[in-house]
Amino acid sequence: MKNRILILLLTFLPFFVIAQKRGNVWTFGHQAAIDFNGTVPVNDSSALISRGSCASICDTNGQLLFYSGYDDDIYSILGPPFQNGEIFNSQHNTMENGDSIVMAAWYYETVIIPFPGSDSLYYVFSTNVSGNSIKGIFYSIVDISLNNGLGGVIQKNVQLQNFKCTDGLTAIKHGNGRDWWVFFKRWDQNTNSYYKYLISPLGVSNVIIQNIGASTANGFAKMKFSPNGDKMALITLTGLFELLDFDRCTGLLSNPQIVFPEQSFPYTHYFWDGQFSPSGNLFYMTTSWDTSRFIQFDLQAANIPLSADTIWQTNTITNQFGQVKLAPDNKIYLTTWYNNGMQYNFPYADTMTNVFNSYLSVVNEPDSAGAACDFQPYSFYLGGKRTYLGLPNNPDYDLPALVGSPCDTLTSLNSAATAAAGLYVYYSPQWQTAFINADKLSGTTYRLSVYDLMGKEVFSESGKITPHYFTKNFNCGGWAKGIYVVSLECDSEKLVKKFVIE
Repeated sequence: MKNRILILLLTFLPFFVIAQKRGNVWTFGHQAAIDFNGTVPVNDSSALISRGSCASICDTNGQLLFYSGYDDDIYSILGPPFQNGEIFNSQHNTMENGDSIVMAAWYYETVIIPFPGSDSLYYVFSTNVSGNSIKGIFYSIVDISLNNGLGGVIQKNVQLQNFKCTDGLTAIKHGNGRDWWVFFKRWDQNTNSYYKYLISPLGVSNVIIQNIGASTANGFAKMKFSPNGDKMALITLTGLFELLDFDRCTGLLSNPQIVFPEQSFPYTHYFWDGQFSPSGNLFYMTTSWDTSRFIQFDLQAANIPLSADTIWQTNTITNQFGQVKLAPDNKIYLTTWYNNGMQYNFPYADTMTNVFNSYLSVVNEPDSAGAACDFQPYSFYLGGKRTYLGLPNNPDYDLPALVGSPCDTLTSLNSAATAAAGLYVYYSPQWQTAFINADKLSGTTYRLSVYDLMGKEVFSESGKITPHYFTKNFNCGGWAKGIYVVSLECDSEKLVKKFVIE
């Protein structure tokens, strides 16, 4: 059994070592695309005509595998039937069985993640923000090995929930560097509930619900994670801006901080989208309506609202600001769309082409405050393609594991640092008991935690120790078979060791 577990873990190791450049091609807007594989990004093209919701994924070398969005032809001819999503292959054709994906025409209704432990399967999660008859969160599965590498959809529109969801579907990699957390909120209630699924080699877990922070019933509820995954921002169109801490191991949010409370009608500002800077110390926000603003916040300031610095604004509905996204080149890109006031601007008519929708604006130094961030309006040309409000809802596919953390169960079977520190763990199958011993400890207090392979805490205890030795045993009867991680924190010292229940 131990050998099988070792083989299983070593099978997963290449996934972390070589996983690079999976987010290096963006597809969005009116047939627009950007390739970030070179020393400088270059414009490209896609088959999308998508006002908002879109996502894309590459292989580990940065070559586009497939992308998702919604089908503008169905939308334009029939109106929103709420199954107008489409999955496109790398040749920009509809993938086999990739039509009629549940999706409407909003902005964060789809996200793609690799199927953990597989080199050929991918999940495409989607929501239907506007739907009444078809509503909830769904997933489809792509097998990219089919059709000579062009892929095919082998499961489609598997329903996980049947209530209306907000426009804010998102995902972030688990602290073990392999699994994923998928987050969403419901729209049919005024609630502070966060819904999340853990995605592992076992599939999609049962839904986890956490109630925390401010309540909202607004359909535009964007959830944005910081680049290292330790914080999340919640933004609503009706003015809520909230920051929360996030634990990639447990999937738990904590320490909610309301920067701006949600407003009652009439609204004085409309928060549209946001993005953390690469360091996570600054936050960029777009507001939308008659006046569009691009605002920078200092998250380290004693008073974050007072730190607001308007980097750019326009007082016309002609060119509204849209989504902002941190790119693989560590710059932040901003969309605007064009409205001539005479005809509906989705899809664009051929004549609706100008600087507003043919370029993206760029923050070249997003970790610098104020004018030093070097914001350049309309500075990235899309090569004759056009943008609406949306950019790809791509998570950070290459976010590394939290090496040395309690949930780092996959990168190695042994920790040299832990062995040197003198933490010893032995599990007795006969007694169904784990025996924990440690020596040469420098502190006087401890916290002992045990986590399963999915990062769930299954045991914890705190207390005082007699320097410089610790001992503890606890019964594991009824625990599932598998690998468990023991974390012993002693003042500023942290020791980690694993054991196996066969």
